[in-house]
Amino acid sequence: MEKAVKEFKDYLLVEKNASPNTLDGYLNDIAQFQEFLTHSGHAVESSSIQIEKIDRLAVRSFMAYLYEKNCSGATMRRKLSTLSSFFRFLSREGYVKNNIANTVPAPRMQSKLPAYFSVDEMFRLLQLPKGEGFLPVRDRALLELFYSSGLRISELVGLTLENTDLDSRRIKVLGKGRKERLLPLGRHCVEALKTYLSVRKDKIREPGTDQLFLNHRGVGITIRGVRKVVDKYIKQGSFAGGVSPHSIRHSFATHLLEGGADLRSIQELLGHSSLSTTQKYTHLTLDRLSETYDKAHPRAKEKPAEKAALE
Repeated sequence: MEKAVKEFKDYLLVEKNASPNTLDGYLNDIAQFQEFLTHSGHAVESSSIQIEKIDRLAVRSFMAYLYEKNCSGATMRRKLSTLSSFFRFLSREGYVKNNIANTVPAPRMQSKLPAYFSVDEMFRLLQLPKGEGFLPVRDRALLELFYSSGLRISELVGLTLENTDLDSRRIKVLGKGRKERLLPLGRHCVEALKTYLSVRKDKIREPGTDQLFLNHRGVGITIRGVRKVVDKYIKQGSFAGGVSPHSIRHSFATHLLEGGADLRSIQELLGHSSLSTTQKYTHLTLDRLSETYDKAHPRAKEKPAEKAALE
């Protein structure tokens, strides 16, 4: 099993050009499946997993195990997709005859939209970092950039000085699948970044560090570090509705949509490969839907003449 997993890792790196985050996700899912097989006894002989003996029942039992652990439908679907990719590779390499994971039905997805900030709440969040020291200046720039560009956390962590052009108000982002895209920056974001860069140079611990955002020790900030920063201000602001760091990205898309931006443009800004992903990611408020309906539908509003005739 370990040999097959190593070959699959090489396949993801070389042939699929998977990003570090994607690679970690795949390997963590497979490791969890291996742990389940070991403890449940599925396809285990002489204390080792026999790949050729992993059957459909083993995968279905793994899905049931995840369900009992209260994993969401989205999480279960992702893990099943990982196993399907893994067994497709195993089938191609001759380890197994068929992709048995592909025969297991995917769990239903709940159409639950992520929580998001209202415009007023978002503005209040951006104003929470107080002071002129390195950390509050960095945090203001970090939050402004999040909201200005709708980045994923991994994309923000991967930003470099080289790919940040404040003169043209643009950044080059490396997204999922290592796809690059250029994103515009708002005026407030540029001002916050300029202030941050002026204090960043005195904080650098390792000369030549190109990562845009640094932690308090003067080295590149991590994904976990960014989450802690944003969570800190969400807790400080006592925001309701279960908002999280990812809610800033959703708020970015929602506010653009409510401001009149079209889905195609939002899709490009978010870096979605499919428009259907953007459609599920964004939403319209009931007030905006009602307003659109009243303006567009011929029978939405009763004309005065028609009303008089009915009386």
